[in-house]
Amino acid sequence: MIREIKTYPDKVLKQKAKRVGVIDAEIKKLIGDMVETMLTKDGAGLAANQLGELKQVIAVNTVKSALVLINPKIIKRDGRVVATEGCLSLPGFELEVRRPQKIVVEYLDKSGKGQKLKASDLLARVICHEADHLQGKTLLDKLPLFKRWAIKRKLKKATK
Repeated sequence: MIREIKTYPDKVLKQKAKRVGVIDAEIKKLIGDMVETMLTKDGAGLAANQLGELKQVIAVNTVKSALVLINPKIIKRDGRVVATEGCLSLPGFELEVRRPQKIVVEYLDKSGKGQKLKASDLLARVICHEADHLQGKTLLDKLPLFKRWAIKRKLKKATK
């Protein structure tokens, strides 16, 4: 089911997601909704809290299919690259963000099996972006204070 994506300044975007204990029917439904919503909205990725669910689940749009990471934990970061990012929760805004070029992430797959993934470039960037959401952080938190303040004002005006 395609669901509404929460946008700034929704408070759920600033809350930390909780670890998933059991991958039950509710989590599987959430995963299905996330993937369908992400693909329909042309997103590179989606975190559960962007749908109002405070669960540590992210979906990443890959060329072949959607990659789902449950309880992702980035255990290694290497290199630094600055690139433009957008966010479904900040529609109409693109910002220059510094991210690792390469990462190693541990996570559970949809069946609950532990996995380790080495990712680089765009895949690493998307995983880091979505992992930030799970920690209650948005792209705005990556900006210097003055720029953050100016963009927050623009966003608040746009949502009135």
